[in-house]
Amino acid sequence: MPGLAKQGSAIYRPDLGQLVTEFIEGPMVAFIGLEVMPVFPVSKQAGSYPVIPKEALLKISNTDRAPRGGYQRGDFEYERGTYSTAEQGWEEPLDDVEAELFGQESPGAAELVATQRAWGKIMRAQEQRIANHIFGVTTFSTDANVSSEWNSYSTADPVGDVKDGIAAFRKKCGMSPDALIISFDTFLDIPRCSNVQNLLKYTYPGIDLANMSSAILAALFGVPRVLVAGAVYDSAGKGQDATIADLWSYEYAALVKIARGMDITEPCVGRTFLWTEDSPQNPIVEQYRDEPVRSEIYRVRHHVGEQVIASRNTSGTIVSNISAACIYLMANIHT
Repeated sequence: MPGLAKQGSAIYRPDLGQLVTEFIEGPMVAFIGLEVMPVFPVSKQAGSYPVIPKEALLKISNTDRAPRGGYQRGDFEYERGTYSTAEQGWEEPLDDVEAELFGQESPGAAELVATQRAWGKIMRAQEQRIANHIFGVTTFSTDANVSSEWNSYSTADPVGDVKDGIAAFRKKCGMSPDALIISFDTFLDIPRCSNVQNLLKYTYPGIDLANMSSAILAALFGVPRVLVAGAVYDSAGKGQDATIADLWSYEYAALVKIARGMDITEPCVGRTFLWTEDSPQNPIVEQYRDEPVRSEIYRVRHHVGEQVIASRNTSGTIVSNISAACIYLMANIHT
């Protein structure tokens, strides 16, 4: 473990970055943003990327080849999307007296706690930005308002609503969704619906509805995954009593197509562009000494841009809105 940093000089701490990454990927952390918009490393702070036009993906083409003749070839041209990244970061001071409180029995615990606090700050801010993209009606228009809210337990039909959504999703993009995104409140509401209980008691006899898993819900809905957005924040002002609110609204649920690999032309709802020249590790953790306040400062930062996938012409007008074809947004989920 590195020693104390000198005043004004930052020490790169990849060891703390690895430890905090393991922490945030644990089962108790409720952030889903980077699962919905996976990280795509880029070498420039801003730039462009190729976009396959929607009409080039599903056309039926003449594939006949005559003897001694050539094969038919694709003649479409890539369109261009643009991205821009911005630096996001937070610092947490660890006073010498505070570090001593952890005692000699837990070496390194104090700096890990400080790093976790700082990473939690930028992670929560990133989660909010992604939630605002996916559940924000300024980004996507609503595809359907469910006829009965999912917390109207006697009349709601979440399974039917999602099945209808899957069928409509295929008509939008020709693919099946990779996941259903729901809020934590919705996750609690679904097993309480009479319709769902009737289906479950035959499919999973003796199931404990109070301990429903997202995997069982995924099987019930017929989707590969159900992503439960459990991240919260304090919406009260500074100095006021805490008011805990969800980052992902319970008013919406969404079926989405998610990028599975590093093919930037793969149709998906969005990507998180990470500028690797500035952020060789995600997160990047640095430490420096602030002697006037007798504290070690732990800085966590990254240079990112969370963006939906679309191509634009030279004037900035959207040409192919790939992301809009890769989401089916349902509203009226909660009263």
